Amino acid sequence: MSLDQNQQKQLLALKSVVLDKFTPGNWTELGMLTGCVEEVRKHPRLIRSLGWGDPDYEEHALSMLLLMAGRDPANMAIIEDYVLGKGDGITLPSLDGGKKVLFKPSVFEVPDAPVDSSLVAVMMPFDSAFVGTHAAISRACTDAGMKCQRVDDLWEHATVIQDVFSLIWRASIVVCDFSGRNANVFYECGIAHTLGKPVVPITQHKSDVPFDLQHHRYLQYLNNVEGLARLQQELAKRLRTLAGTSHSFGFG
Repeated sequence: MSLDQNQQKQLLALKSVVLDKFTPGNWTELGMLTGCVEEVRKHPRLIRSLGWGDPDYEEHALSMLLLMAGRDPANMAIIEDYVLGKGDGITLPSLDGGKKVLFKPSVFEVPDAPVDSSLVAVMMPFDSAFVGTHAAISRACTDAGMKCQRVDDLWEHATVIQDVFSLIWRASIVVCDFSGRNANVFYECGIAHTLGKPVVPITQHKSDVPFDLQHHRYLQYLNNVEGLARLQQELAKRLRTLAGTSHSFGFG
């Protein structure tokens, strides 16, 4: 199988981790995973040049990565997952010609669960004053053909923040209520941005939107019957737009 230009760029980026982190055992393991273990074992220079620190090791490492990736279409993902597990973080090109950041979190455990295209994660203060707001958000999600979830609906991990991270990871859209300048919501918004999630900010007061985020669009609402009904309508409209736009990232 021949690799396209973006896949070749990905391998070049992964090569830096391989050169810095790989041991002979890592090459054998990756060879087993990609069906190329015999090629690794029989290569006349790969392991030898690694052990001796020879200048031609980089050339042999790249050639072996190309061989593995070309052996089977599924091998590219296997190589990427394995190599990234050895690194502390790396930036790789995305398929659309931009860049995507692949990282290895030290605080969170990355879930195995896939993204749920119908799931909206809601980040807001846990306060009785926001019961009506949460109900309006829930109705907006239903109107948009989606479902919403807050972290208090979950108890999957020993720490709350891991449940927060897992919820944001699985969600396709994140709604953040900045009302009251809640520090937890700001932190959660930052996680969502880092993961490339479309974020819909809402707030009761313009002054509650931090300066660094004021240049982004947000939905302002009044915490009364009429205001919550309008929030439901406008939020449902925004969710429909984002749900139909496959490459929406960041704020709307």
